[in-house]
Amino acid sequence: MKAITKIEQCLAMALASADDPNCPPKLAGAVRHAVFPGGARVRPQLALAVAQACGMDDPRLSEAVAVSIELMHCASLVHDDLPCFDDAQTRRGRASVHYAYGEPLAVLTGDALIVLAFQTLATAATQSPLRLPALIQILASCVGMPAGIVAGQAWESESRVSLMQYQRAKTGALFVAATSAGALSAGADPKQWQALGDCLGEAYQVADDIRDVMGQADLLGKPVGQDAQHDRPNAIANLGLSGAITHFESLIQAASDSIPEGPNAQSMRDLVMQQSERLVPRAACMAYRAGANQGVSH
Repeated sequence: MKAITKIEQCLAMALASADDPNCPPKLAGAVRHAVFPGGARVRPQLALAVAQACGMDDPRLSEAVAVSIELMHCASLVHDDLPCFDDAQTRRGRASVHYAYGEPLAVLTGDALIVLAFQTLATAATQSPLRLPALIQILASCVGMPAGIVAGQAWESESRVSLMQYQRAKTGALFVAATSAGALSAGADPKQWQALGDCLGEAYQVADDIRDVMGQADLLGKPVGQDAQHDRPNAIANLGLSGAITHFESLIQAASDSIPEGPNAQSMRDLVMQQSERLVPRAACMAYRAGANQGVSH
């Protein structure tokens, strides 16, 4: 079974509580709207890939880690789209939760998904209970303060912020959670996989900045030009488009180089390169550079 298929099945099982007749129907609908249909499920696929590379001796726990990280990601998107932040009308190619269900239910949906993430993780640790405290700590630290996705969102309210600090918190933190918790769920040392999450997380945000400027709404799944509109820190403002592309490529190479040696190391490197091509296609980079060079020559 493909990893993406397994993830979709596990997410559906996790959301089974929304089918309970005691659950408010609109909240249940909003939660499902936030999770399905999903995007590329990059973070849960990364978590499962790392767990597989480390032996995956407890598949149920590894799958729960993947699901919990995706639920946290979905929660962050719901909150990020709220009128008090981006006020985005679309997400993943359709109406955002607050636009479809109203702002109060959108706030509650994000909250419900956060709680469900921890519930999912806690109920799956029956075979490996000693791993649970550290897994909860990884997930919590990558979501809350001082450097999780909540802190990343909060940096947008500050007058001064380091671009790297902002990106590592808002986007990179969940990638670190995916690689670290994925390893730990299989009984491996999470510290050996942290660098992969750091590099991929930063690369993903730089790619998001690049596509935001290039106007690739179909890839972003949300309106483009958001960084400029909200005056957010971003790689383009600091490095220019050419510099951002070069930085993205260096981060992808660093991510590949950080993968611990082992029988599955090459397959992990292949996965990194596949994600690189999906995020910022080489053809787009080459076309931009060719155009830039022609502009200089004239």
